[in-house]
Amino acid sequence: MAWAQDGHEAAEGQKIFKRTCFACHTIDAGTHRIGPSLFGVVGRKSGTVPGFKYSEAMTKADVTWNDEALDRYIADPKKFVPGNKMAYAGIKKADERKEVIAYLKSLH
Repeated sequence: MAWAQDGHEAAEGQKIFKRTCFACHTIDAGTHRIGPSLFGVVGRKSGTVPGFKYSEAMTKADVTWNDEALDRYIADPKKFVPGNKMAYAGIKKADERKEVIAYLKSLH
Protein backbone atom coordinates (compact mmCIF):
# COMPACT_ATOMS: atom_id res chain seq x y z
CA MET A 1 0.00 0.00 0.00
CA ALA A 2 1.56 3.31 -1.03
CA TRP A 3 0.48 6.36 0.87
CA ALA A 4 0.67 9.94 -0.23
CA GLN A 5 2.65 12.10 2.09
CA ASP A 6 2.61 15.79 2.66
CA GLY A 7 4.52 18.22 4.82
CA HIS A 8 1.74 18.32 7.41
CA GLU A 9 1.81 14.54 7.92
CA ALA A 10 5.61 14.55 8.28
CA ALA A 11 5.47 17.46 10.75
CA GLU A 12 2.87 15.66 12.85
CA GLY A 13 4.90 12.46 12.56
CA GLN A 14 7.98 14.25 13.87
CA LYS A 15 6.03 15.26 16.98
CA ILE A 16 4.85 11.69 17.54
CA PHE A 17 8.37 10.37 16.90
CA LYS A 18 9.80 12.70 19.52
CA ARG A 19 7.13 11.62 21.99
CA THR A 20 7.25 7.87 21.39
CA CYS A 21 10.46 6.84 19.59
CA PHE A 22 13.23 9.33 20.35
CA ALA A 23 14.17 7.86 23.74
CA CYS A 24 15.49 4.76 21.95
CA HIS A 25 16.17 5.84 18.34
CA THR A 26 18.06 8.68 16.70
CA ILE A 27 17.60 10.19 13.28
CA ASP A 28 21.35 10.70 12.81
CA ALA A 29 23.05 8.29 10.41
CA GLY A 30 25.45 6.01 12.30
CA THR A 31 24.35 7.13 15.77
CA HIS A 32 22.53 4.50 17.77
CA ARG A 33 20.86 4.35 21.16
CA ILE A 34 19.07 1.32 22.56
CA GLY A 35 17.66 0.96 19.04
CA PRO A 36 19.32 1.70 15.70
CA SER A 37 19.33 5.03 13.91
CA LEU A 38 16.21 5.38 11.79
CA PHE A 39 17.86 7.69 9.26
CA GLY A 40 17.16 6.20 5.83
CA VAL A 41 15.08 3.33 7.23
CA VAL A 42 12.52 3.47 4.41
CA GLY A 43 13.63 1.09 1.69
CA ARG A 44 16.26 -0.58 3.89
CA LYS A 45 16.34 -4.29 4.68
CA SER A 46 15.72 -5.23 8.32
CA GLY A 47 18.72 -5.78 10.55
CA THR A 48 21.31 -4.19 8.26
CA VAL A 49 22.47 -0.90 9.82
CA PRO A 50 26.24 -1.12 10.37
CA GLY A 51 27.34 -0.76 13.97
CA PHE A 52 24.11 -1.93 15.60
CA LYS A 53 23.69 -5.34 17.23
CA TYR A 54 20.28 -6.61 16.17
CA SER A 55 18.38 -9.56 17.57
CA GLU A 56 18.64 -12.76 15.58
CA ALA A 57 14.92 -12.43 14.82
CA MET A 58 15.42 -9.03 13.18
CA THR A 59 18.43 -10.07 11.12
CA LYS A 60 16.54 -13.12 9.84
CA ALA A 61 13.23 -11.29 9.29
CA ASP A 62 13.97 -10.48 5.62
CA VAL A 63 11.74 -7.40 5.67
CA THR A 64 12.21 -4.36 3.48
CA TRP A 65 10.90 -1.32 5.35
CA ASN A 66 8.20 0.09 3.09
CA ASP A 67 4.92 1.78 4.11
CA GLU A 68 3.07 -1.47 4.72
CA ALA A 69 5.88 -3.20 6.66
CA LEU A 70 6.50 -0.12 8.80
CA ASP A 71 2.79 0.23 9.52
CA ARG A 72 2.51 -3.38 10.65
CA TYR A 73 5.72 -3.19 12.70
CA ILE A 74 4.90 0.12 14.40
CA ALA A 75 1.40 -1.19 15.22
CA ASP A 76 2.71 -4.32 16.97
CA PRO A 77 6.48 -4.95 16.86
CA LYS A 78 6.35 -8.27 18.73
CA LYS A 79 3.66 -9.69 16.45
CA PHE A 80 5.27 -8.53 13.18
CA VAL A 81 8.78 -9.77 14.06
CA PRO A 82 8.41 -12.32 16.86
CA GLY A 83 11.52 -12.48 19.05
CA ASN A 84 12.80 -9.00 18.25
CA LYS A 85 14.20 -7.08 21.21
CA MET A 86 12.25 -3.84 20.86
CA ALA A 87 10.40 -3.37 24.14
CA TYR A 88 7.55 -1.26 22.83
CA ALA A 89 3.84 -2.05 22.59
CA GLY A 90 3.30 -0.08 19.37
CA ILE A 91 1.20 2.83 18.14
CA LYS A 92 -2.42 1.73 17.94
CA LYS A 93 -3.90 4.70 16.01
CA ALA A 94 -3.57 4.21 12.24
CA ASP A 95 -3.43 7.95 11.52
CA GLU A 96 -0.51 8.38 13.96
CA ARG A 97 1.38 5.49 12.35
CA LYS A 98 0.80 7.06 8.93
CA GLU A 99 2.24 10.36 10.19
CA VAL A 100 5.29 8.67 11.73
CA ILE A 101 5.91 6.85 8.46
CA ALA A 102 5.64 10.14 6.53
CA TYR A 103 8.28 11.56 8.88
CA LEU A 104 10.55 8.52 8.48
CA LYS A 105 10.24 8.87 4.70
CA SER A 106 11.57 12.42 4.98
CA LEU A 107 14.81 11.21 6.60
CA HIS A 108 17.26 10.58 3.80
